[in-house]
Amino acid sequence: MVTAPLHRARRIGGALLTAAAVALAAIVLVPALLGFQRYVITSGSMTGTYDRGSLLYDRVVPTGTLNAGDVITYDPPQGAPGLVTHRIASIDVQRDGTRVYRTKGDANPTADPWTFTLSGRTQARAAFHLPSAGFALAALSDRRLRMLIIGVPAVLVAISVLAGLWRDAGEAAAEARRA
Repeated sequence: MVTAPLHRARRIGGALLTAAAVALAAIVLVPALLGFQRYVITSGSMTGTYDRGSLLYDRVVPTGTLNAGDVITYDPPQGAPGLVTHRIASIDVQRDGTRVYRTKGDANPTADPWTFTLSGRTQARAAFHLPSAGFALAALSDRRLRMLIIGVPAVLVAISVLAGLWRDAGEAAAEARRA
């Protein structure tokens, strides 16, 4: 028979794991359903505004609505790896009407060395962020950790089911002996 403290600990542990899973699902799924894109801040170039490990949510807006001072997430030119989330430092309009952007990380002393144009009609612009929440999402990208997070509860459920079956079989055998 399971003792009361052990039973209580299992219930509390299960409730905490369920709450954590629901919270993670909420911070990932609800904004996506509302049209937001999410990015994990992995560098320190925006420290002070968006610290490393923050989960940044962007809303896609028409490029014509972007202004200097807006924070955007974009694919930088000249083969720089990955996406960049920086503040628009300036927008120059060329004679043909093309808008040329220069960005800068808030924690960087100088603007980015490149200028670029946005070829699409829309662009991701920062809307809000959750400090440190990106660490959990980034950790889930590690296959071993995902397996641990899925595997440990699965093993605990299997042990609990087997223990229940063992207990029920023992009770049935004891009852058969008495009869």
